[in-house]
Amino acid sequence: MTESAPFNARTTAAEVVAGIDLTGHRAVVTGAASGIGVETARALAAAGAEVTLAVRSVEAGERTAEDISATTGNKHVLVAPLDLADQASVAAFTAAWDGPLHILVNNAGVMMTPETRTPEGWELQFATNHLGHFALATGLHPALAAAGRARVVALSSVAHLRNPVDFDDIHFRVRAYDPRVAYAQSKTATVLFAVEGNRRWAGDGITVNAAHPGAILSNLTRHLSPAELDRTVATGGYVFKTPQQGAATSVLLAVSPRLEGVGGRYFEDCDEARRHAPGASGGVADHALDPDAAARLWQVSLDMIASA
Repeated sequence: MTESAPFNARTTAAEVVAGIDLTGHRAVVTGAASGIGVETARALAAAGAEVTLAVRSVEAGERTAEDISATTGNKHVLVAPLDLADQASVAAFTAAWDGPLHILVNNAGVMMTPETRTPEGWELQFATNHLGHFALATGLHPALAAAGRARVVALSSVAHLRNPVDFDDIHFRVRAYDPRVAYAQSKTATVLFAVEGNRRWAGDGITVNAAHPGAILSNLTRHLSPAELDRTVATGGYVFKTPQQGAATSVLLAVSPRLEGVGGRYFEDCDEARRHAPGASGGVADHALDPDAAARLWQVSLDMIASA
């Protein structure tokens, strides 16, 4: 465990940033027009950062930006279009970025979608949750390096425990599509990105960590029927958090002085997660921290994006 802070599962993002001054810092939060993305952006703005909401709907983003500015008094809340399932959109975002970037929170995601493919033939959950954010982070690497001591936060999920990345059939071209398996694989990929990203970029002063925000009722669950949601809750033993509580671990990784130089790890409930034990709930799976799998995924991801 890391001596991260005197925080826990009930801590809110506002409590995490209390007393922290981010004046002069610039942050990007993906998926910041709904759910925990809003509260992540709000907390960073409340601490004085310039925050860019990277969102699919600019209109929804502008409404959110106005709300955040009104509640925090911070007028430096910006909006930029970003569709993580569209590599051209990601490339346009990174090309338009100018100057240093201190905080990148890869917050957006989709969960348990019906079988859907991008124009490249990629499975949508892997394409959005991993490849889109991978392209975003690598594209913004010069800006992160220019900031000095930048932080990248990648949102994963306890679902990663269910499945490693199937390198032989990432996009379900052979095996039957299973939305739960696809989601779990994409969230394992998110942790592996943090492991390898931190290894590669620590020399540039960039730390990369993964976070499980906890169970929050939000737009992310829209593809689950009421019966499926009830079953998921019953079998998972979840205690739902508010969006403000769900944003706390992401914000902790983005701002806590206690985590300076700490990277390549997986956090939940505002602390570094223990290794998952069979039969136990929570924790981080060994397959998600495997450095060989992380290095392999990085190269596979580069190859996929290059061929897009």
